[in-house]
Parts: sequence; structure tokens; C-alpha cells
Amino acid sequence: MKRTPNLPDGRRAALSLALTFAAFGSFAQTSTLPAGTPVAHSFTLANGMTLIVRPDRRAPTVAHMLWVRVGSIDEVDGTSGVAHVLEHMMFKGTPNLQPGEFSRRIAALGGRDNAFTSRDATAYHQQVPAQALEAVMRLEADRFANNRWSDDEFKREIEVVKEERRQRTEESPRARMFEAMNAMIYQASPYRRPIIGWMSDIESLTPDDARAFHQRWYTPANAALVIAGDVDVEQTRALAEKHFGPIPARAVPGRKPRDEPPQSGPRRMEYRAVADQAVVALAYKVPRWSGAQGEDASSQDALALTVLSAVLNGYSGARLDRALVQGQGTGGKRIADSAGASYGLMGRGPQIFSLSAVPARGVSVDMAAAALKSEVQRVAREGISEAELRRVKTQWTAGEVYKLDSVFNQAQELGSYWVNGMDLNTGDRLMSRLRAVTAAQVQSVAQRYFSDAQLTTAVLVPEGGQK
Repeated sequence: MKRTPNLPDGRRAALSLALTFAAFGSFAQTSTLPAGTPVAHSFTLANGMTLIVRPDRRAPTVAHMLWVRVGSIDEVDGTSGVAHVLEHMMFKGTPNLQPGEFSRRIAALGGRDNAFTSRDATAYHQQVPAQALEAVMRLEADRFANNRWSDDEFKREIEVVKEERRQRTEESPRARMFEAMNAMIYQASPYRRPIIGWMSDIESLTPDDARAFHQRWYTPANAALVIAGDVDVEQTRALAEKHFGPIPARAVPGRKPRDEPPQSGPRRMEYRAVADQAVVALAYKVPRWSGAQGEDASSQDALALTVLSAVLNGYSGARLDRALVQGQGTGGKRIADSAGASYGLMGRGPQIFSLSAVPARGVSVDMAAAALKSEVQRVAREGISEAELRRVKTQWTAGEVYKLDSVFNQAQELGSYWVNGMDLNTGDRLMSRLRAVTAAQVQSVAQRYFSDAQLTTAVLVPEGGQK
């Protein structure tokens, strides 16, 4: 049974206390290639499908990913979760394969496989010995074009998805709070809906809803085949034309803009539930990075916001940890058991900058929220030191080099750029732009983007506890 990895959506991103460079690392994982490493190549097949190939002959293995530019952002009200449900159904057979047989064949080839759905995309991935590449291509092309399953198979899998939602969301008060917060942050953007879908929508989804979604969006011109590893570029291109090229071309449906209207005042919600501890989360509307060759002011601000997030929470002992968790600067008083910051940087929809904290015993959520704001305000007043800036940039650069060992990470980076409409050189450009960010730019974004007019606050209030 295939299960979707626990990818972050809006509520998980807000809750995450992970390092900031990890938050955007999946989009910049191979941006500093060692000398002599072959570059990536991009082709368009006859039917409009994109092929991206990056040779890496350090090990006899290949990462094979099929990206479809469709995620929860492309759903409509009443069918939330259909992109994720279809991801499950893609493992349920074709005229040539029985349910579950796809994964069994990948395992027999000595490989492993899985898939994930995000707000912006759905991706199917395998990692296999290099000699098994053509066999994987044949299998993936078959299910992309010929996905077939019975109504009964769909009904059984819907129960699996419902249980997945129960485990990830409904049994977690924090997850439910962040889901509700996400729906309040966004009013028009489809990002307001959870990736897995609302339970009532999952329960009402029909087999034909999933089939129609597949027919609408799983067209070659809306997909990219990304391959990294021990391959020859021209041989790989020939195999792609052989197995994916014959899939009939269809136009990609038009996408209507669903821009988020400006927020003109603070929003606040309290989510009451049986929980051990309170949680407070703050989310601010901020610009995203366009990835364009010539950056506008908003994209430059997005890079500075990335650095700000790292200064606040990008390494052990960063500002939020020192001030709120260790109590430095507050007379030794611990404000929070944990605290963090995160920023999305890029995506097909709008982005937010999030701060979150779990208040320590005896500390109110209002005190914790004030402490989170205070650290951003301190940057706005005093700026950041050159030492902090150097530390963040050095860690990013080191992280990029370490990640090169994974051909899967290389394929994921390239696919992520494609989904966002960016070119193959985006990774190098991103790291170059980040290295150029100055302390003055970081101070400037801290001064301009953290007003209450753009703030959404959510509080998890334990039932029977203090606010």
C-alpha cells in the first residue's frame, strides 16, 4: 500500500521548527556542482512533455521522477483532496498491471518507489540500478497514459485516505489548529484548502471525480520527466521518446488567476481542543521569489526574508532559541519550550513568513507572541551582525555541497524548478543571490513586512487551561 510522504502544507510549514535553509533546500540542492560535473539538459518531446537529464556517474544508480504540474492549488471547492487521492490511485493498475503490481515490479528491479502531492505539484519517483532505467520508463509511461481501476478499488482506497487524514490531522490538535489557521490566512487563494482535503470532500469524492482529474491534467505538456544519475544524455532522450513520446498530446487546460486580495487588518483565531500545551503562531503576508533573471524589488526582498528566517531559526542557538528557549536577554526566564520561524520563498501561490512558539509553563500565549514579535523588531531596530550573516551563508554553502551525494535530491531540485516555471540554472542563481544579500537588506525587510495589518494569529487553547 502506497502512502504519501508527510510533506509540509501551510499548517505544517507554520509549525515546523526546521532550519530555514532546509525549508528552501529542496529547491537549491545542487546549486554548487563540483568542477567537471555534467550540467543538466532539457528537451521537449514531440508531444510536449519536458525531459530533464543530469548525468552523475559517481554510482551506478538512477533517480527517475515524473512531475505533473497539478496539486491542490488546481482543485475546486467540493473536490478538495482529489489530487492526492489520484496519486494513490495511480498505483492501482493499468490494463497491463494489477493493483500494487507497479511497486512490486520496481522492487523486483532492485529499486524503491513512492510519490507525493503538494500544493503545486504531484510527483512519482523511483530509484533503481542504472541498467533498469528503461524498464522503469516503460512502467511509468504506461500508468501515466493508461491508469485504470475499478470503482470498488477506489472505494477501498478512499478509506485508506480517510484514515491517513485521521492520523495526520484529526488526531492532532496542533495540526487541526494550523489547518484552520491556513483557511483564515487565505481567502481567495486555493492554498486555503488542505492538501489532503476536507474530510467531507474526501467522503463525497467519486471514482469519476478522480478519473476526470486525471483526464484533465495528466497530459504530456503538463508533465516533466526528470532523470539524474548514471546515464547517457542522448540514450536517455531516445528512451524517453520511445516510451513517453507516443502518449497523445492534449492541450493543458487554462488556469484562471485566483489572486489573494490585500489584507488590511489583523486576523486572530482561537482553536480550543484537548491538548497538553498551548501553541501560538503568527503568519505575515510577504512576497515570493520569482526566480527571474532580472529580479524586481519583491524578489530581492524575498531573498532577504530567507536570510532573516535563518538568522532567527537557521542553526542551533539562533536568535529565537537564545531569546525564548534559553532565556538569554530576558533575565534567564524561559518564554517557550520551543520556537521557530519559516518562510516558503517560492511557489505557484502566495507565500507567508511564520513564527511559532510553545509557551513554557506559566507563560501566556500573549507573552510568547510578544516575544516572537520582539525578536523581529530588534532586527528592525538594530540590524544583524556580519558574523551572523557569514554563519548563515557558510552553512547554506556547505549544505549544498553535502546534498550533491543524492541523485534523488538532484532530480527533486530540477523538478521543483520546472514546476515553478524556472530554468535549469535557477539553483546557481539562487545561491548567488543569497550570498549577495546584505545585512542592511535584512534589516529593511524586518522594518517593512511585519505590521499587524498583514498579521494572522492563531492560538491553540488547551481545553480547561489558561489562555
